[in-house]
Amino acid sequence: MAAINDLAAAYQPGRFGLSFELYPPKTGQGVTALARHVQKLVDFRPAYMTCTYGAGGSTQDRTLEVIGGVRKDHSLPVATHLTCVGRTADELRDYLQRAVELGVNNVVALRGDPPAGDAEFKPVAGGFSYANELVAFIRSELPQMGIAVGGYPEKHQEAPSMEVDLANLKRKCDAGADVIITQLFYDNADFFRFRDDCERLGIETPIVPGLLPVTNGAQIQRIASLCGAKLPPKFVEDLNACGDDADAQFDVGVEFATQQTAELLQQGVPGIHFYVLNKSEATSRVLTALNWPEPVRGG
Repeated sequence: MAAINDLAAAYQPGRFGLSFELYPPKTGQGVTALARHVQKLVDFRPAYMTCTYGAGGSTQDRTLEVIGGVRKDHSLPVATHLTCVGRTADELRDYLQRAVELGVNNVVALRGDPPAGDAEFKPVAGGFSYANELVAFIRSELPQMGIAVGGYPEKHQEAPSMEVDLANLKRKCDAGADVIITQLFYDNADFFRFRDDCERLGIETPIVPGLLPVTNGAQIQRIASLCGAKLPPKFVEDLNACGDDADAQFDVGVEFATQQTAELLQQGVPGIHFYVLNKSEATSRVLTALNWPEPVRGG
C-alpha cells in the first residue's frame, strides 16, 4: 500500500499544519535534553517535525537518528532536510532510501548554503544546481514522498530581485512541492505581501509562515547576519530596555511572538512552522497563551 503523503494531508481543508524544526545535537547531553523538549512539543499535537543537518551534509547520520527516533517514539510524521550541497544524485538517492527505511516519508528540499569558505554555491559533478531540480528528482524517485520547499518573504539573500526569487519559487512548486515553509520573519506585513505576490504569480501551494521567537538580545545580530530578517525597531528597543535581565528579555520575546502568531492565525494561514532551536520553553509559552490546540483562527 502506498504511503500517505503527510505534508499534503497536513494542509487539507479543515486541518492545520503545526510543525517544529529540530537540529542534530552535538553531544550525548544534548540528545537527552532534546528528547525531553520533544516530549513537551509533542503535547501540542504537531502535524509533523523536521530536522536539519550540518553544512555539506556533515550530520546526515545524526539527522536520521534524531528524526527516526521521533518517528519511532511518538508515531509522528517526520521530515528530513535535504540539500544539493556536495552530493551526487546517487548519494542523494541512497540517503533517501535510508530515510524511508526509518519511516521518514517527507523531505524539506533545499539547495543549501555554500560550505564555509566558499563565496558561492557550486554543484558537484553528477549533482544538482537548484532546489527545483532536487524536488523533481525526489518526486520522480519516490512519488509518495511529502516535499516542503523554502520561501523568502524578504527575498533570498542571493536573489537579485524579489521577482527573480518568486520565479524560482514557482519552479520549485511546479516541480512537485507540497508546501512552502518560509524563512523566519518578524513583520507580518512582509509575509502577507509575499503571500499576495505568490497568488498573483499563480502559486497555489500552501504557504506556511516560519517563526523563531527571539528571547534574548544576543540573538538579534545573529539573525540579521544569517538570513537578513528585519526586526521591528520597537521590538529591538523593548529587548534592549531589559538590560541584562534575561528573564525580562525572554518575556518580551514571547509576548512579541505570541502577538505575531495570533495575527497570522486570524489571517487564515494553513499552518505554523516553529524554529524551536531544540528547546521548548518559548514555543510552549506562545502556544499555551493562544489556548493551543484550540486557538482562534481566521478563515
